[in-house]
Amino acid sequence: MKTPQGLQALIEEGVIDQVLRPLKSGKEASVYVVSCGGEVRCAKVYKDMGQRSFQARVQYQEGRKVRGSRQARAIGKASKFGRRAMEENWKNAEVDALYQLAAAGVRVPQPFGFFNGVLVMELVTDADGYSAPRLGEVELSADTAREYHRFLMQQVARMLCIGLIHGDLSEYNVLVGPEGPVIIDLPQVVSAAGNNAARAMLRRDVGNITISLSRFAPELLDTYYGEEMWALYELGELHPDTELTGRFEFDESIADVDSVMQSIIDAREEAVIRQQGREAAAQGD
Repeated sequence: MKTPQGLQALIEEGVIDQVLRPLKSGKEASVYVVSCGGEVRCAKVYKDMGQRSFQARVQYQEGRKVRGSRQARAIGKASKFGRRAMEENWKNAEVDALYQLAAAGVRVPQPFGFFNGVLVMELVTDADGYSAPRLGEVELSADTAREYHRFLMQQVARMLCIGLIHGDLSEYNVLVGPEGPVIIDLPQVVSAAGNNAARAMLRRDVGNITISLSRFAPELLDTYYGEEMWALYELGELHPDTELTGRFEFDESIADVDSVMQSIIDAREEAVIRQQGREAAAQGD
C-alpha cells in the first residue's frame, strides 16, 4: 500500500520497516498496522485539529501542566500559537499517560515511542492474532461480563490512584484481547486533582462501562463504583489493591439553607465589627 503521509519519515529514519495496512481512522487520528524489526505493531498518526475541536477540548485541558507561562497564556487566549501548543499538549498527554499507566499496572497498549507526532505502540490482538475487537462488538456470558466489569473497575481505580481519569471511557475505547480488556485512546486523559469536572467524568466513565456490560448482567446497574472510588479518593484511602464493593450510601439529608445563610451573615457582621475596631484603635494612636 502507499505509505501514508506522516509515516514516510519514520521509515526513512528506521523507526518502522513497513506499513502493512490501515487499522482504523477517526476524527483525531488514523491508526496503521506496521512492522518494526520483525514485530507487528501499530502507529497512531494524529490529525491536525480545527477551531471546533480546540474549543471542545477545553474541559479536558483544565489542570494539565503546561511547559511555560507563554504557552499557558496562549492556550487561554486560543491564539494561533495557543492552538498549536494545545495540539502538542494533547498528543503528548496520551503518550505520557500510556507510560504512567503501564508502569502503574493498568492494562493499556505498551508504548514504544513518540516520533514526529506518531505514537508507536503495541498492537492488541485476539487469540488468533487478528486485531482485537472492541468491547461493544463481542457477545459475553453473564459471568464473563461480571468478570470484565470487576476488572475494568479495578483499572479505573488504579488510574485514579495516580491522579488520572480516562475522560472518554466507553465500550468503544476498550479492546478485548486473550487476557481480557485493554483500555485505549487516552488523549483526553483528565487530571483528577486539577479539573473541576473530574468527579463527573469519572462517574461518566464508570457509567458507560456499567451500562454496556449490563446487557449481559443487568444487576450491574445496581452498583455505584464511581461514587465509591471518588469518596475513597477524596479521603486519601483509595489504593491500587483496595477491594471495591460497588456499594455507596448517599447523603439524603436536606441542607439547612437558612442556617447556612445566617452563618454567612453573622460572619460578615463580625468582620465589619473587627474592622471598625481596628480603625478606632488606629485613630486613637
